[in-house]
Amino acid sequence: MKKTSDEPHLRIKAEVNSTEDLEKVQSAIIRLFEPLQFQTKTVGQQTYVTAESSEPEPLAKFSMLLQKEQIRSAARRILLQGMTDRKITFFLNKQVASAGHISFCEPFAESPLGPIKVEIDSIDPIELVDWLAPRISQPQRERPRKRRK
Repeated sequence: MKKTSDEPHLRIKAEVNSTEDLEKVQSAIIRLFEPLQFQTKTVGQQTYVTAESSEPEPLAKFSMLLQKEQIRSAARRILLQGMTDRKITFFLNKQVASAGHISFCEPFAESPLGPIKVEIDSIDPIELVDWLAPRISQPQRERPRKRRK
């Protein structure tokens, strides 16, 4: 994806539970999106780690992982479901991310430690989805051969 002034803007947010180490949560995120600069915010008694980027590299890494794990079709469907006019929102399992893998999840109750929330602002979210998780062209099937007796 070429860099322009209309580059997508990535925002990531994850809750850091009292049983979790802040650096391990950051490491889980870095395994999927890199490079990033983190901020830590505390709201009441809850701590959150956040990161933002308008650079293409974090999204390029995520796209490469989708291809490597051969989940582009499933990812494409989830990205399109989470799309609004100028934003794509989806959630990732924090525990799976800590192992360097991608597993999409629901915002509540599916990920025991809470999910990683990902938002991407884009002028053209469909073009962004096409770049992150391009359609996989189906190989043309060979015509079945008749068996010879």
